[in-house]
Amino acid sequence: GFFNLRFNSCLYFFLSIQLTMMQKIEIKNGIIVDGSGSDSYIGNVYLADRQIIAITRGEELSSDISIDATGKIVSPGFIDLHSHSDFSFLLDSSAQSKLRQGVTMELLGNCGFSLCAPLNKYTKEDFFSWISEYTDQFDITWSDFAGYIAASKKAGSTINLAFQVGHGTLRAAVMGYEDKTPSAIELAQIKNLAGECLDAGALGLSTGLVYSPGTYSRTDELISVAEEVSKRNKLYSTHQRDEGNDSVGLYVSLNEAIEVGRRAGCKVQVSHVKCDSKAVWGTAEKYINLLESANKEGLDIAGDQYPYNRWSTSLAGGLFPIWAQSGGREETLKRMADEDQRAVMIDDLNTLFDRRKGPQAVMIGRYSEDESFEGKNLVEIAEIMQTNPAEAALRLYQNSDPVIIEDGIIDEDIEKFVKHPLIAVASDGNSVSKEGILSAGKPHPRFYGTNPRFIEKYVNQKKIVSIEEAVRKMTSLPAERIGLTRRGRLTPGFAADIVIMDLPNVKENSTFLDPHQYPSGITHVIVNGEIAIEDEKFTGKISGEMITDFNS
Repeated sequence: GFFNLRFNSCLYFFLSIQLTMMQKIEIKNGIIVDGSGSDSYIGNVYLADRQIIAITRGEELSSDISIDATGKIVSPGFIDLHSHSDFSFLLDSSAQSKLRQGVTMELLGNCGFSLCAPLNKYTKEDFFSWISEYTDQFDITWSDFAGYIAASKKAGSTINLAFQVGHGTLRAAVMGYEDKTPSAIELAQIKNLAGECLDAGALGLSTGLVYSPGTYSRTDELISVAEEVSKRNKLYSTHQRDEGNDSVGLYVSLNEAIEVGRRAGCKVQVSHVKCDSKAVWGTAEKYINLLESANKEGLDIAGDQYPYNRWSTSLAGGLFPIWAQSGGREETLKRMADEDQRAVMIDDLNTLFDRRKGPQAVMIGRYSEDESFEGKNLVEIAEIMQTNPAEAALRLYQNSDPVIIEDGIIDEDIEKFVKHPLIAVASDGNSVSKEGILSAGKPHPRFYGTNPRFIEKYVNQKKIVSIEEAVRKMTSLPAERIGLTRRGRLTPGFAADIVIMDLPNVKENSTFLDPHQYPSGITHVIVNGEIAIEDEKFTGKISGEMITDFNS
């Protein structure tokens, strides 16, 4: 009796697993846009065991679940090359803002900051500074990159996560925030730490050369560290040193990125391509010519963009002069307390406002110290404080470093990049949610609407690109940039990451003053063969994987 009971229980368990593995999903009669850029066609897609098992043009196979996609686009899941969701899923594994856009994978750790690893006395300060915008109660259970990936896997996520290690984080871990050139020993430590993180599962290295401490590095340092990427055939992505005319200028900066790729022998991804500030508006063609010239030379360099005129970052990172940030936040506060240095900072801020669209173009997106300032620009805040906008910016920073959103890009440049085949679509945003811990503040609408906006504005309304090209920019192009071999196209054997959209009704919905709005028209999203969005509703499935090698 006991043996039969045990045998029957085991048999039932085995059969239940087999049934789950054998469960097939049919997506029937959809307009298949396969991610390659090829023409669409009507067909059926079949999924089982977390992968695509067949695509037919009429022939029907047996299935357990059938989704009627008549009249709808069926495409691969979108891959967000530029994300800052480093701790999003550690706080809420069900974060939905990217998922509901059709994003099934994010590449984290951009702009030189892998905020969650590696962690030591310097980088922990950064971690807690960022996470404090959401919670002041979080226990870190890791210190190295492998531990961070393990913690992310344990927490779970609605979408697939891939990782980069940030050069700024590495530099801070070894040297702190001093404005100096690393010694030979320090450079070796940075390189060794980069290698450890890449070997632990990071698929690339990112730099943020406009931010402290990355901005203190010289080109030779970047090339030396990027050699660790080249050895492993991984990606070097860069927030270039200047995207306008704040320091060395946009084109000196772009040439530096190209030179790193040339001398380190690595693949280069230029992050959130833009022409930001009056001096470089209308020069997108020149930018594109430089990219094309580098590729003709034999280099592998491309870019990504978000389809908005406004960008977002921290107040200090976006506005403060670099000299004022040397040594970290405490040193900046000391300089602000010095009457003479404060006056110089104010002069520098006013000069910057003149080069851009003025202080009225700078809106506060997140300021946990006083949420009433969220959604207001620096002119409005200065009126409340009864001071000038530059002084208002310093007073805001006195308590914390708020998130700002600034209008700085023109449509003419955006649209030229939209058309170009080397420029992928990416959000530069976090995975967040309408409810719960990740619903704080007024984040940039790109957190919720990047991909739907690109489709709504540039495919449906302006007809600048076809739906086939738009999908390629969101799927196979980013997959190729990362080096993925099983994602980004609708092909048998590839991972079952699928988007179904009602193309004419794809709409962003999120706005700058009311950003916490999910898009519409993305009817189904399937992640690793699990239906996560069904008829525009979240099913609760947490089926994302940690992507730590190219074949994942």
